[in-house]
Amino acid sequence: MNQPPAASAYTDHFARDHLPPRELWPELRFDLPELQYPPRLNCVAMLVDEGARAHPERIAIRGAQEAWSYAQLQHQVDRIAHVLRGPMQLEAGNRVLLRGANCPLMAACLLAVLKAGLIAVPTMPLLRARELGAIANKAQVNAVLCAESLRAELEAADLPVEARAKTLWFGGAGTAALEALTATQPAQFDAVDTAADDVCLISFTSGTTGIPKGTMHFHRDVMVICDCFPRSVLHSQRSDIFIGTPPLAFTFGLGGLLLFPLRVGATAVLLEKLTPETLLKAIETYRATVCFTAPTFYRQMAALAPQFDLASLQKSVSAGEALPLATRESWRQATGLNMIDGIGATELLHIFISASGDQIRPGATGKPVPGYQACILDLQGNPVGAGVIGRLAVKGPTGCRYLADERQRDYVLNGWNLTGDAYEMDADGYFYYRSRTDDMIISAGYNIAGPEVEEILLRHPAVAECCVIGKADQERGQIVEAHVVLRAGHVESPALAAQLQEFVKEQIAPYKYPRSVQFLNSLPRTETGKLQRFKLRGIS
Repeated sequence: MNQPPAASAYTDHFARDHLPPRELWPELRFDLPELQYPPRLNCVAMLVDEGARAHPERIAIRGAQEAWSYAQLQHQVDRIAHVLRGPMQLEAGNRVLLRGANCPLMAACLLAVLKAGLIAVPTMPLLRARELGAIANKAQVNAVLCAESLRAELEAADLPVEARAKTLWFGGAGTAALEALTATQPAQFDAVDTAADDVCLISFTSGTTGIPKGTMHFHRDVMVICDCFPRSVLHSQRSDIFIGTPPLAFTFGLGGLLLFPLRVGATAVLLEKLTPETLLKAIETYRATVCFTAPTFYRQMAALAPQFDLASLQKSVSAGEALPLATRESWRQATGLNMIDGIGATELLHIFISASGDQIRPGATGKPVPGYQACILDLQGNPVGAGVIGRLAVKGPTGCRYLADERQRDYVLNGWNLTGDAYEMDADGYFYYRSRTDDMIISAGYNIAGPEVEEILLRHPAVAECCVIGKADQERGQIVEAHVVLRAGHVESPALAAQLQEFVKEQIAPYKYPRSVQFLNSLPRTETGKLQRFKLRGIS
């Protein structure tokens, strides 16, 4: 059911030229009436402009210091769009790297990029210069919008020359600031007449090799995720107030904390640097009704919940890592709420298996979200029945399209998206998470590629060999554990372990550093030299 491409609105054809060949795409299905979109649409025109017309005075976004109505949000978005297409002289189809913490202005920047017929490349605030450079060059970004507070790592990154010259800072002072330019622009911008299948978003995720993979999503895809999970499972409505922790650069956060509330005319609360305690306080202060965060936060919040008035909270959504039964139960005891668990993937943009209300079955992730199909495949790619652990396979109205990446062949099989998760389905059609099928480490909701950490450790003069694995941890699900063989002349010690940890933190995002360092005389290998990671898991 893959549809032929519509005429693109873009004059810069980079995105379409770097989509995978059509024969390598997963099968896309649009079986629900609400997923029948016109061939031309701009998702921001539907999310922001329609909201501003229908309820201009309703609060769209609240931040720590300000609150914007739908009309005010529209004006902010439109002024930034004028900056992008005017003073910055960007052309339709150009890529804009975005870097900032969750706040109203970051949201407005992202929406403006899409409305202006450009392609957003959001990046997580914790990424280091090395990671930012890899993303910027893979996507061949043409411009950057970056928060002043995150300036240092961006300035140290290896950016394309054009992007370096077209970098604007926001959230700070100075005549070059984005805010200074937007103040001079008109408050009305007509959304670019994009095709429904024009790429509007390139979201990056690290695979098991640590080499960044760009997932390419259309304007239509943005609307699809707004009309699937939040409509069928979350049952979101205009009176909802959304809050949570995932960055807007995560598709989990982009959907749950911005797109979903805008679609129904609700309110998004965007706050940065939340802790479990400050998130609970924010729920109380803003009278939030829907919370999005990872199981790690829920585990910690459950013990603190009695200290806060959480009467407004009606729904809590967990994703990013497996939800332990103990966490689900402690949260229910503390709040009276049954957790809405879910699994999504950057490749499919958001949650595709979940359950809510009476459909929740503790221990199960849930059933396929209406609009999606799922099954379990064996190693030969054949569907297996109930009670058999195998590879989770999914298809629906969104699917994997990697940016110029041979790994497309690994993710798509016979029209199915292979998520890299090992699941089991029961006789009632519920899906149960069992493990990852690759070596990805999932810690506190973050995906961490072991080989990427290994590459950094091997740059340290004391390290001869190393292997990084995920070690089970009650608090974080898993932690990163490094098994290190030292070079001659170096002696293992707690001080050296701490030095290696700091070395990793300086090179890549701090959440990826090994919280445990084990020193070994040698690493277990096969006769052919292949590393036997399973043996390290057995001794960790």
